[in-house]
Amino acid sequence: MREILKRRRRFLSRRNGGGPELLGSALTFATQWQWPVLPGVSPDAQGRARCGCPDPECTVPGAHPFDPGLLAATTDERMVRWWWANRPSAPIILATGGRAPCAVSLPALAASRALGLLDRRGMRLGPVIASPTRWSLLVQPYSMEQLGELLYAKDFVPGSLHFHGEGGYIALPPSETGQGAVRWERAPLPGSASPWVPGVEAVVDAVVDALTRTGVSAPEL
Repeated sequence: MREILKRRRRFLSRRNGGGPELLGSALTFATQWQWPVLPGVSPDAQGRARCGCPDPECTVPGAHPFDPGLLAATTDERMVRWWWANRPSAPIILATGGRAPCAVSLPALAASRALGLLDRRGMRLGPVIASPTRWSLLVQPYSMEQLGELLYAKDFVPGSLHFHGEGGYIALPPSETGQGAVRWERAPLPGSASPWVPGVEAVVDAVVDALTRTGVSAPEL
């Protein structure tokens, strides 16, 4: 009976995406890569498509910070261990910008087709994070002024492109959110001291061109 209970606990831990895997990943991000992280709001236990936050209309259920707030993001090992010891299934949220990577995200179907074209062109990309609805391409930190100049110079930028810069956030693998599992579509190289990421200009130029050439309208989500 004791062995059956142990197996059941291991199964539940894997199914809920909690336990040592989330803590280990959070520690890698924070202490090895120096990415500031914090726990996100878990999905509502009564319905995973709903968020555990007070907003009944939350559009990113389980994939955003709430308590603590985004400003609490840290690279401190003791704080990270304390958070996930108390909330072992909490999603891992990256506070983008500063010394941490930023991100450019777009709808999953459009992202899949765009990345296929960029692969055929031999373009080097950094890590890519995938959720069931959106994929995020990690890029070097940028300022709002830099992003504004980049977008102003373009004739057209799909409204479905979202930019996660200073003051923004994204959920990191292997988080489980109300929209499903977050995973690596393009994982960092094992043992990376800190993953290489491209500049935002190169990524935006390539993605906009790829969306145009593949004929993906990329609806505004």
